[in-house]
Amino acid sequence: EGLGDWGIAEGLIFENWKVEEFDIGDILTQLDRFGRPIYKQLYGLDWGFTAPTGFIACAANEEKRLIYIFDEFYGKKTTNQDLVDMLKNRGYDKKLIIADSAEPKTIEEVRRLGINRIRPAKKGPDSIRAGIQKLQDYKIIVHPRCENTIIELNNYVWDTNADGKIINEPIDDYNHLMDPLRY
Repeated sequence: EGLGDWGIAEGLIFENWKVEEFDIGDILTQLDRFGRPIYKQLYGLDWGFTAPTGFIACAANEEKRLIYIFDEFYGKKTTNQDLVDMLKNRGYDKKLIIADSAEPKTIEEVRRLGINRIRPAKKGPDSIRAGIQKLQDYKIIVHPRCENTIIELNNYVWDTNADGKIINEPIDDYNHLMDPLRY
């Protein structure tokens, strides 16, 4: 790293992922023997303004423990109207979107701007670590166009204590797409 070469961040939280081309249409049309989709579409949103607003779109199969991340939005100084316009332009305005529950006023404003199926994330004690632990049980495939997701997955790490030992607490950085992935 010091010589300008690629390095691997110590204490990476997620090592269960890879970048791979895929056609999300092919994945979302897969059906079980009863004709039901085998992948559930999931959409998460984390608020930001000076820090980036993060939106992530994925498809998950609980039985196979597999997640495909197929779209993202990562924007600084994004207004609620900008966000709503992006969601509508990409066809996500009718999807169930789980957003950071820390800003109920913002959720209500986005709802009034036309994103009717936005809901607050259910958070409880230790929800960050519990969400991370659940995601660690999955294999995660990231589409190459999700560049910011790739950057975050390469840099989202556990914190260290004063002795330099890794502790079970993530650093609050490189998580603008990781948080909505947990939601």
